[in-house]
Amino acid sequence: MDTPLEDLIACPHCDALYAAPRVKDGERAICERCHTVLARPRVQAGMTVIALALTAAILLVAAVFSPFLSISLAGIDHEASIIDTAFTFSGPLLVLSLLVVGFIVVLPLTRLLLTLYVMIPIVRGRAPATHAKTAFKWAETLRPWSMAEVFVIGCAVALVKVADLATLSFGPAFWMFFILVVVVLIHDAWLCRWTVWTALDR
Repeated sequence: MDTPLEDLIACPHCDALYAAPRVKDGERAICERCHTVLARPRVQAGMTVIALALTAAILLVAAVFSPFLSISLAGIDHEASIIDTAFTFSGPLLVLSLLVVGFIVVLPLTRLLLTLYVMIPIVRGRAPATHAKTAFKWAETLRPWSMAEVFVIGCAVALVKVADLATLSFGPAFWMFFILVVVVLIHDAWLCRWTVWTALDR
């Protein structure tokens, strides 16, 4: 194939290789083999991605310090935030708690901040930020490891199973995480990675 490497695009799922398409706003380029969307530029997508990333980051920070769960047993009420829970344990359980906080808070927040670092100069029509390509590469690498949605589902299932032992109720942080998951899903749907890489190459 004589096509220059920078003019090629690979499907992220089946690795099929194509010449970079000329896709206009509102159009889509789809892999012929597995039908994965390769590019989907949209009007004002950059501003939408930035707004969603900021919203998700604010929700995530607020959720960390807000009550996540309220437990009532024998007339005793107790509320706990994610940070309170993480530092309640010691020994191996402390390591496990810190890992959970890392996967549901630190990694998602890092990914959102990296995305903002890359997107803001592009949307403002300026030159890409220093090491923007590396930052966006890391943001994409961290995507599978940002597990806020897994955490929300796991907590919901676990609390249903122990509901007979005590009176449990979700605090504001749980609902923030629930909204966060929805916002992140919309954010990922709006983010056209091909468009971002193209802008960074320019």
